[in-house]
Amino acid sequence: LLVLLRTDLIASWRQATPANAPNRFVINVQPDQAEDFRAALAKVGVKDYDWYPMIRGRLVAINGRAVMPDDFEEDRAKRLVDREFNLSATPQQPEHNQIVAGRWMPEERGGISVEEGLAKTLNLKMGDALRFDIGGVQNEARITSLRKVDWSSMRANFFVIYPVEQLDDVAVTYLAAYRAPEVAGFDNALVREFPNITNVDLTSTLAQVQRVMDQVIRAVEFLFGFTLAAGLVVLFAAVTATREERAREYAIMRAVGARGSLLQQVQSAELAGVGLLAGFLASCVALAVGWALARWVFDFEWTLLWWVPIAGALAGAVLAWLAGWWALREVLTRPVLCTLRQASE
Repeated sequence: LLVLLRTDLIASWRQATPANAPNRFVINVQPDQAEDFRAALAKVGVKDYDWYPMIRGRLVAINGRAVMPDDFEEDRAKRLVDREFNLSATPQQPEHNQIVAGRWMPEERGGISVEEGLAKTLNLKMGDALRFDIGGVQNEARITSLRKVDWSSMRANFFVIYPVEQLDDVAVTYLAAYRAPEVAGFDNALVREFPNITNVDLTSTLAQVQRVMDQVIRAVEFLFGFTLAAGLVVLFAAVTATREERAREYAIMRAVGARGSLLQQVQSAELAGVGLLAGFLASCVALAVGWALARWVFDFEWTLLWWVPIAGALAGAVLAWLAGWWALREVLTRPVLCTLRQASE
């Protein structure tokens, strides 16, 4: 199980905060500053970044029925309804958001895309009409798609997105998420040029997260090695525990005419067969448990590897045979008379 989970689990953790993750979030960029702000980023080589309009709106009705915090039992739902949402509008589906229901239709007027977690919290479903109060302007739209959002991606994410270029008659500001260039004094120069913006520096936070991830990864790798070593020790001990009994059985067989080579073949077949079965069963159970952990606990994509039961069975056979050979290497060479005399005492 550790072998199967180790690679995917560590890869998932590293992808959560990749080395090139955005470490600057800039908000409150005014519409008349947007072109100059983006030009300032391009000037220092910042090309790949998130850029979204940000719209403040309060959810006031669902399917024509007014919404109040007391309508919900869950605390998180009460808090969401009691405050303003950060909404956005873009005709392009965010590349880091996966559509799990419905379809993303660019420039679809009267439609919205909702994050699936928010939909579950507020008991929303496809086709529900949501009305937002955006600075005194009432805007109603129906849910046409649900998105799965990775909130640990360090990207710009929104609960609700309108799949259009812009909303009419509403006030907007812009948000940018990018990795800061290695240019001395860039942040200060940016704030001087645009004094109204808020520049959030996440460099130290990301570094701390990466350090914690590295420590956790080392702990998982140690656990993997320790578990493998412990398993081999238990296997060796289990075989060693039956050594005297096997010695008596082999002595009796040799006394009635069995050849040593035949007994060696029987011993090898038994050990390899038991290891083959154990490895196959362990691999099948590990696949099932690994899938369940990946889906319900760690929440990352799980790829079923068809060759795992075969590799597990072969590895089990080899390990069992090696451990058995080492533990029983002198059993077949013991004098028959000596073994039978000890057994009778």
